[in-house]
Formats: sequence, structure tokens, C-alpha cells
Amino acid sequence: MKLHTLRPAKGATHKEKRLGRGEASGKGGTATKGNKGGQSRAGYKSKMAHEGGQMPIQRRLPKRGFKNINRIEYKVLNLGQIDQLIEKYGFNEISPENLYINGLLAQNDLIKILGNGELKAAVNFKVNAISEKAKAAIEAAGGSVEIVR
Repeated sequence: MKLHTLRPAKGATHKEKRLGRGEASGKGGTATKGNKGGQSRAGYKSKMAHEGGQMPIQRRLPKRGFKNINRIEYKVLNLGQIDQLIEKYGFNEISPENLYINGLLAQNDLIKILGNGELKAAVNFKVNAISEKAKAAIEAAGGSVEIVR
């Protein structure tokens, strides 16, 4: 093998398509772009979701539901989860600040306590919302509840 005999593998290279170079080339006249119109011109760009006159999918499908702008999203904690957090982190107060410092919540998250599970320790709560069952269970365990806004 010598440098002057090196060639690409057979079938690895292709001849360049020479468009619009006369009728004899087989690709003259329209340069394989069909006939007249925007799509045969330089700089053509179709609009997003344009379906060529067919009714677009976003208009064919029905509207469904709505987004309530007044909805309040809470991060929900059950009493069983709180008991595990107390064991793991040694909390004596459950508040948004404590949970944020320990990386359990985002800074602006709202907390709601629900009554699923058991609470063994007496813990003070500063939360945004709480269910009646959870409040009764916390007070029965010797804790207190304060609603913060």
C-alpha cells in the first residue's frame, strides 16, 4: 500500500447531485422541487402545525377541563411520615423553615398535615393547613398546632 494508491471504500462516496443544470442532466428546469409556488422558492418556511389546508389537530380536538387560577397547592405530610422525620432528623417543631433548612421542602411550599398514621412524640406544628383528625391526634400526643399564613 502506498499513499498515492489510497482510495475510499467502494460505495462510500457519492457523486454530488447537480440541480438546475439543464434538461440533459435530468434535474433541470425545476431542480427536483416540483412546480411553482412558495415551496420551490428560496427561503420557504412553513408555519408550525400547518397541515396544508386540512383542519389542524389543535382545532379538531375538543377543549377539555380548565386550570383554576385560585387553586392552592399544598405539600401533604401524613402523621406517619412526620413520625419518621422526627426519628431521622430529631425535630421538636415541624415548620416550613425547619423543613426547608433540611432540604425537605422548597422555600415557598405550603404544608398541610393529614391524619394517616400514628404520631408518638409530642411535637409543635406551625403549618398552613391541617385536617381535624390530624389536629386531634397531635393534641392527644401532647403537641400543639399553630396555623400560619
